[in-house]
Amino acid sequence: MCLMQEEVPRQEVFLLHDFTKNSTMSGCSPFKMRLVHLDLKGAPPRVCYLSEIFPLFRALGANGLLIEYEDMFPYEGHLRLLRAKHAYSPSEIKEILHLATLNELEVIPLVQTFGHMEFVLKHEALAHLREVALFPNTLNPHKAESLALVGAMIDQVMALHPGARWFHIGCDEVYYLGEGEDSRHWLQQEPNTRAELCLSYMEAVASHVQARHPTTTPLVWDDMLRDIPEDQLSGRVRGTRPHSLSPPPASRVPQLVEPVLWDYGADLDVHSKVLLVEKYRKSGFSWLWAASAFKGATGASQALTPIEHHLRNHMQWLQVAGSVPVDTLRGIILTGWQRYDHFSVLCELLPVGIPSLAVCLQVLLHGGFAENVKARVENFLGTSSLEATDFRSERAGSFPGSDILNLITQVSLHLCSSVDALLERDRYVTGWFSPYHRRRKFIHPVMIQHIQPQALRRSGGVAGGECAPQPAAAAGSAAGSG
Repeated sequence: MCLMQEEVPRQEVFLLHDFTKNSTMSGCSPFKMRLVHLDLKGAPPRVCYLSEIFPLFRALGANGLLIEYEDMFPYEGHLRLLRAKHAYSPSEIKEILHLATLNELEVIPLVQTFGHMEFVLKHEALAHLREVALFPNTLNPHKAESLALVGAMIDQVMALHPGARWFHIGCDEVYYLGEGEDSRHWLQQEPNTRAELCLSYMEAVASHVQARHPTTTPLVWDDMLRDIPEDQLSGRVRGTRPHSLSPPPASRVPQLVEPVLWDYGADLDVHSKVLLVEKYRKSGFSWLWAASAFKGATGASQALTPIEHHLRNHMQWLQVAGSVPVDTLRGIILTGWQRYDHFSVLCELLPVGIPSLAVCLQVLLHGGFAENVKARVENFLGTSSLEATDFRSERAGSFPGSDILNLITQVSLHLCSSVDALLERDRYVTGWFSPYHRRRKFIHPVMIQHIQPQALRRSGGVAGGECAPQPAAAAGSAAGSG
């Protein structure tokens, strides 16, 4: 979901600049629904931690959750191979939903059904369902077994989410669609197109949801729809259908799904988004959603959340909402990605992103970031400052997980650069404790007397919270090393 986002320059990401001077306030939120995205494909929270942060989510202004289970769902039967060893149990899923209900947070489950299928297609037993044999990210839409697989996944998740009003079927970043052997053969037949292939499969999955769960409406990420012409989206232009899918006379995608327009950029193009909303409405979509980001969208290995970037992103989305007809956007999903995909490293952990989430939710709730809103955020978090450099001390706050934010801030802003300096520039280390020496585990005993005190000072400084301030450029490279 994040692969197309532009990475933020490292030297600019950490300090929250003062937005309060120029901020204007509307006094109410144009987004009736404000969902926090829980991405469980990396460092999934324990249920006991969720019990602590759900009340905070609600207090900050959230009224829903988008839960992306990936391999953390307790799939059973022939789908059991999809679940991680540490997946939640059915009883834990029920407890999570109970906690959400207690805190008035409506839950929308998300299951990827087309792109980002790495956690499914990495398995040898399912590799034959790949669109391109070499790549495990995209499902082959031509095989009946593909639709049966995602249908079974949806049904198992829905069995633990009875009464869910919406179900997110993913369908973003369907890379290499049309490049598989079956697709190339199908595309040779006029007037078939890649867009038609995408719409046909979306329609098939959404129709499954409608048939099996008639009170549940599917959501889809919108990026695969953006470049499809309006007349093709609406069904006025139509090709043939993949052989494994039923052949209705016109596209029913606008009647079946609600697109989620996602953009995580700090410089989001408001005018282009307004035009896109207009296009979707003319194509027949009755309701649309927005998707912003409070973390996990500024670098695959990002360690600390650049609050200013995400604040700007939400201010831009407020402008979009204020420029389209009322009730066009049903709500907004504040995404918080844990990984860019199933195989990437972790980006910011959930506790690290909580201050950014607090800022973003309050901005959406109050329509701006005036001084009184900033004070409310600091009060909610139990901190006297939202500057990243202050999260290294007791001023990190008293919210659940603030101790993790404290430690990661210390490591990212001080320890990584300090250790790099020791390993790369200290003459005793480079001369007598090089990578060659470390691999072979030998060193002149005398050199230990020179190296050990420096190493202990660095580790002791982090443990005791006594890290010295570092220049912004050093902080940026440190986060990249984390």
